[in-house]
Amino acid sequence: MADEHHDHDPTFYRSPRDAAAGPPEKLAYVAAFSAPGDQPDGIAVVDTDPASANYASVVGFTELPQLGDELHHFGWNACSSALCPTGDHTHGDRRYLVVPGIRSSRIYVLDTQPDPASPQVVKVLGPEELGKRANYSRPHTVHCGPGYLYVSCLGGGNGNDGPGGVALLDHSSFEVLGPFETAGRADQYLAYDVWWHINHDVLVTSEWGTPSMIENGIVPELLLGRKYGHRLHFWDMNTRIHLQTVDLGDEHQMALELRPAHDPAKKYGFVGVVVSVEDLSASIWLWHEQDGQWAATKVISIPAEPAHSEDLPPALQPFGAVPPLISDLALSVDDRHLYVSCWGTGEMKQYDVSDPFHPRETGSVRIGGIVGRVPHPASPGQPLAGGPQMVEVSRDGKRVYFTNSLYRAWDEQFYPDGVGAWMTKLDVGEGGGIGFDERFFIRGDAFRGRRVHQVRLEGGDASSDSYCYS
Repeated sequence: MADEHHDHDPTFYRSPRDAAAGPPEKLAYVAAFSAPGDQPDGIAVVDTDPASANYASVVGFTELPQLGDELHHFGWNACSSALCPTGDHTHGDRRYLVVPGIRSSRIYVLDTQPDPASPQVVKVLGPEELGKRANYSRPHTVHCGPGYLYVSCLGGGNGNDGPGGVALLDHSSFEVLGPFETAGRADQYLAYDVWWHINHDVLVTSEWGTPSMIENGIVPELLLGRKYGHRLHFWDMNTRIHLQTVDLGDEHQMALELRPAHDPAKKYGFVGVVVSVEDLSASIWLWHEQDGQWAATKVISIPAEPAHSEDLPPALQPFGAVPPLISDLALSVDDRHLYVSCWGTGEMKQYDVSDPFHPRETGSVRIGGIVGRVPHPASPGQPLAGGPQMVEVSRDGKRVYFTNSLYRAWDEQFYPDGVGAWMTKLDVGEGGGIGFDERFFIRGDAFRGRRVHQVRLEGGDASSDSYCYS
């Protein structure tokens, strides 16, 4: 389906430095899903050009043809990894959005050409495709990689249990080719995210839970029983052999988003842990090499915040505190700033991670939150539910976009009075620090009654590309 040629797509960059020097994004694509399931989900197109008369508004909305998908972490069909390792561009332009429905196990392909503000559905992979060809279900995250599209899946082919893993799709036809784990998975059973160190042929996966463990919200017995994911898995990217498991400790429940260094000479990355069952804190861990093996070191800990029981949802009332609930991370393309979404407390944190073993907090904003309900500066009289969640950073590191919905069942468990829908943007100071762009606050009716989740930026962003050169 994707056109094949050897002229480099101008949004493909050989190095992080080249990517940061590229033109700023003028559009953002946002997953918008119907929580009741009575409307189709869609992709909202947001104008991000400050010079535009339509700045900070929804300028396009593509509804999908089915119900009940719950769109999640979608990605581009092609990216800068197309230039790895030969420099050839062999799998098309950054043109198609590959969009998984985590509830339905469908995968949609949307063409952003000829009108980027009006993507069109050009292919639908039904759940039987994942089940038959890869023995997986519940697709979660799509990453463009060398040779394939990598799609992490939470469930096995039976739909409710595991093992979860990674399905491989063809870059051009979008057909499901099979599972990544053809050489055996050792002790890996739970799945969540997938990333890699592209020049070193190392692939990394993290853990959340099987569909039956997450689709109706957090199960207290499983959480307190330390049954959710708490490990990282390292694989040989070429042979697909499982090399090593690194356990963070079973008190550290739900090791989710992986963010490897963009500089391909660096062999480290960050992973966020949602909650510790010992004290409700959240944490960030650094994976790195140590004595020829992979290791993980906790480099950031964020404590829970005390709260009155009557201000808390039923799930948290016994604890008398609001956990940060780290739900997403973003690492700037220059590997300098790490952004941490604390969906429970309503805080977005910025850390300087130039020394990855010793992060230094350099910025923070509050919006929403389980207890705080902090309003946006553009609408100071409107308390907000939800909190900083899916976060995306521009290639030049100057702009940070985020939305407020995590996952339907979690939204309703932690914000039982309604999570709403909103998207906002932060500006980044020259030496660090973050502040709200008061012109950029989109909410409610703009998203046609849907909640909003993943954000992708036109021309690529900090969490959609790998690079071959420093």
